[in-house]
Amino acid sequence: MTRKRLSIIFLLTFLIYGWSFAQEKSILDQLHEVAIVDQKIMMPMRDGVRLATDIYRPKTDDPVPIVFSRTPYQFNSYSNGELVSRHMETALEYVKRGYAYVIQNERGRFFSEGEWDILGVPLTDGYDAFEWMSNQTWSNGKIGTIGCSSTAEWQMAVASLDHPSHTALVAQGFGAGVGRIGDYYEQGNWYRGGAGQMLFTSWLYSTQHDPMAPRLPKGIEQEDLLRLQKFYDMAPRYARVDWAEGLSHLPVKDIIKNVNGPKGIYEEMITRKPNDPKWYEGGLFHDDMDFEKPAFWFVSWYDVASSPNLAMYNHIREAAKVEGTKENQFLIIAPTLHCSFLRATENTVVGERSMGNAILPDPAITFKWFDYWLKGDQNAILDMPKVTYFTMGANKWQTSDTWPPKEAKMETFYLNSKGNANSRLGDGALTGKKAGRDNPDTFKYDPMNPVNSYGGNVCCTGNAVQGGAFDQQEMELREDILVYTSEPLKEGIEVSGFIEAKLFLSSDVKDTDLTIKIIDVYPDGKAYNLDETIQRIRYREGYEKEVFMESGEVYEVNMTPMSTSNYFEKGHSIRIEISSSNFPRFDRNMNTGGNNYDETEGVVATNSIHHSNKYPSQIKLPIIRK
Repeated sequence: MTRKRLSIIFLLTFLIYGWSFAQEKSILDQLHEVAIVDQKIMMPMRDGVRLATDIYRPKTDDPVPIVFSRTPYQFNSYSNGELVSRHMETALEYVKRGYAYVIQNERGRFFSEGEWDILGVPLTDGYDAFEWMSNQTWSNGKIGTIGCSSTAEWQMAVASLDHPSHTALVAQGFGAGVGRIGDYYEQGNWYRGGAGQMLFTSWLYSTQHDPMAPRLPKGIEQEDLLRLQKFYDMAPRYARVDWAEGLSHLPVKDIIKNVNGPKGIYEEMITRKPNDPKWYEGGLFHDDMDFEKPAFWFVSWYDVASSPNLAMYNHIREAAKVEGTKENQFLIIAPTLHCSFLRATENTVVGERSMGNAILPDPAITFKWFDYWLKGDQNAILDMPKVTYFTMGANKWQTSDTWPPKEAKMETFYLNSKGNANSRLGDGALTGKKAGRDNPDTFKYDPMNPVNSYGGNVCCTGNAVQGGAFDQQEMELREDILVYTSEPLKEGIEVSGFIEAKLFLSSDVKDTDLTIKIIDVYPDGKAYNLDETIQRIRYREGYEKEVFMESGEVYEVNMTPMSTSNYFEKGHSIRIEISSSNFPRFDRNMNTGGNNYDETEGVVATNSIHHSNKYPSQIKLPIIRK
């Protein structure tokens, strides 16, 4: 390479990085022009632990409302001495709108003191933060909380403590904070139907702090923190892991250890059962807790917890006791991946399927929400419909005052075949009538050769699973996937709401899983997945006890409900897939009746789905016919 070419490359690199740094510095300069910037405030909790907090507030003598974000993620403004933080862009926007923006690390994270425990940080930390902020001279006593994913998970349970200054909240992609809601025992997305969701294995690898990691001395002064933050961002450096391979390691409890990851809470959490008392000690919201705050909820169709999140929304609207709380719950459901609401475009493609223009009807809706509740602006925000949802297939936004829409009526489709529904080349059908004679469909489930997750409603699994809608045709050639398809529709129908499935299973093992997907099949054969779920059979009677199967017996299995809003056009077909694995979205059942998490060898299960008058395996769809 010539010296001239090297010089050009060097110059371009310098200009690019220099421009990027200048942009970041420009944001800080803009903040200093309009805001009082106070970083690394160590906010005290009731037990003496101090949480690292950055505060950006308008240059005014008048008290202002606060928008508060608490997070387990790194938000230090500097890395290797350079300005890199993105949260200052958010701070600048809120300050310009007349808010103080406060961002804080959970205890035990980065510069915050104390011990971190995912989903188990003391609930009182949020209450104590509200108390401290509301007592500041620059506060008008009104605090709104906002965040997505782990930055949203803590808001619901803290709201149950009913601090008077916690005025309103915006929770986006909030499934990690939902514990037990009705039939859902998610325990913060750790489980679905009693089967482990593997997203936390890969997420904790790059999040949990090793107990041997170096820490700053307790009681360190703000002056020293401001100096040190430019040289030490306290963020561990984790080696990149090929999770498509890494999640296959057995036993499950050693997956992080196998990739030389940090020690931490994972090793204990992986041993918990769905109703372990420890799930009820931390920061998860459960349906026996109060909730009396105005809330704006954001859900995504291809997120990991759309159904539990929607159940949470309905629970609040039904269970609230204070006058006005039920009426002040609003919901937006977007056709996007996890926390991708603002990434929608005029041609939003999720996986392989185009959703068309999925841009939020009002991208500034959260500002208007806070303007109403924290400032008292009479902006008619409460006049909007309670639910704004996107219908895929029709590719349009719609509104309703309930979820599901009142127009949706449950219609039952029954599984039918002559005993050969294996793969899409088989004879499995969805019909309006029950099968007469029982011709069970049988398949072998080998935990050493599970059905691979392909697309779907996922989060946080690295390269192991790519979320979204993907054509399932190739997958449906497997003999261990049962495929049931309706006749092409004579008229288009909208399916919007919760999807229920009841299956009748027999097996030659003590325990196994059942998985199900609902799919929109195009006239050309493309088969796009809409939602999916799973049920670990030992928990078919509830999560308080484990009930194992006996060979030869037929068991009724009610799957955890799925959710969608999809328009099946005329000529399209409705399809469901049934199997016993969806890996690594969910962990593999080893079929032994053992713990699963500490096992390295499984047994092959012979599983049969029965369908007849006696065993009416079925799926119920919330259909809107227009």
